[in-house]
Amino acid sequence: MTTTLSPSATLPAPRPTRRRKPLRSRAYSWFRAAALVLIVLVFILPLAWMLLSSFKTNVDIYDVAKTLVFTPTFDNFANVLGRDNYFQFIFNSAWIAFASTALSLLVGVPAAYVMSRFSMGKSAAVVLLARIIPGVSLLVPWYFIFANLRMVGDYSVLILSHMFVALPLIVYIMMSFFDSLPEDLEESAQVDGLTPIGAFLRITLPLSTPGIATAGILSIIFSWNNFMFALVLSGANTKTLPVAIFNFVSYASIDWGGLMAAAVVVTVPIMVIALFTQKYIVSGLTAGATKG
Repeated sequence: MTTTLSPSATLPAPRPTRRRKPLRSRAYSWFRAAALVLIVLVFILPLAWMLLSSFKTNVDIYDVAKTLVFTPTFDNFANVLGRDNYFQFIFNSAWIAFASTALSLLVGVPAAYVMSRFSMGKSAAVVLLARIIPGVSLLVPWYFIFANLRMVGDYSVLILSHMFVALPLIVYIMMSFFDSLPEDLEESAQVDGLTPIGAFLRITLPLSTPGIATAGILSIIFSWNNFMFALVLSGANTKTLPVAIFNFVSYASIDWGGLMAAAVVVTVPIMVIALFTQKYIVSGLTAGATKG
């Protein structure tokens, strides 16, 4: 006896078959994962060693058996924060970083706007040249000039020297950002009665806030970490944190525990700033990456 299916009856849906990735695709995935892990380890391991060493004595740092298992001590941080007025060095680094960044933004943002809108390629090339020149080649003439002006050791000479690097960086970031903003907005604002300066202040400048934040954050990071300019041009009362770390290096020995604790004090604030502002840095850089 044979049975016939009614038209309304439906056959069970076939089970989907899993398609295995080709061998080449799987090998590439494994290679990419291994490369990412290797890159992360290259960046993380020195920071981890620095952090662990800051809680060790010098004897424990040299003992390989106590690389991970050791008795932590806070004497290094007490020594760092309690010697040689270390909080003054923190203030110096913060003041120089924020002052040089603020002045560079005040000069660099209008300069970048003018270069972008009026296609000043030669001026942009000069700014790029200032960015390419190694800072160490300028230390001797700077020291000679500022020594004759009796400015060596003041905050002003450090702020000016940091601006020499921060200003070209800000100009080039903001130029690419202004290139991505349509000029129609400014033209419409001028039709409505605004002057070119008014259109810049009321229309273009608010729209360029992500780019300004990006340039400012990168400038602060550079200034905070700068060592070379402060080593030559700072005085006893204007030392910054990177220069103050040298106090733990002597001719006969190195206080590795204190040196690592001081390095943590220098590194942690800037890492926190970068962590909480990374979305602004990424959005500012990507906003200026495309035009139109």
